[in-house]
Amino acid sequence: MILLKLFFVFLRVALFAVGGAYSFLPLMEKEIVNNYHWMEKSEFLEVVGMAELFPGAISIKFATYTGYKVAGIPGVIVANLANLLPPLLLMVIVSLFYSRYKNVAIVKAALEMVRYAVIAMIIAIAVKLVDKNNIVQLKYIIVIGISLALFVLTKIHPAFIIIGAALYGGIMNWFTSA
Repeated sequence: MILLKLFFVFLRVALFAVGGAYSFLPLMEKEIVNNYHWMEKSEFLEVVGMAELFPGAISIKFATYTGYKVAGIPGVIVANLANLLPPLLLMVIVSLFYSRYKNVAIVKAALEMVRYAVIAMIIAIAVKLVDKNNIVQLKYIIVIGISLALFVLTKIHPAFIIIGAALYGGIMNWFTSA
């Protein structure tokens, strides 16, 4: 029964998480934290941070973590299968029609509005990821400011920004706890 629940949770999220990497997080949080209580919100946010450290699609890392936590290796397989099935099938179908209809005005307008809805969801998840009590601390303001500036103003790969933030956090902790 739990494998079936896992399958349908990740199938549902994969079907409606349009727009890329972070668009699925609000849906995932609703299912995993609110509906099924497979994680507390704090753990969910920790997994988001942990998933940033490793290469690959964040949805696969979430499916792997959640699947393993809930049902071990069979959970990993089921959650990832459900996670991959909708985009795989939809991309095959869309690929058949996109080249023919990509210049039709109604299609262009629909895709443009989806893009802006996804931007709103990415901003919303960014706001949720921030611990409102910590945001006013200088060390967090520094990492947010420098990371934003590096991402917007330079061509530094985002992975190096993330690694730099992790090193900064580790070093700050080492100096303050020593």
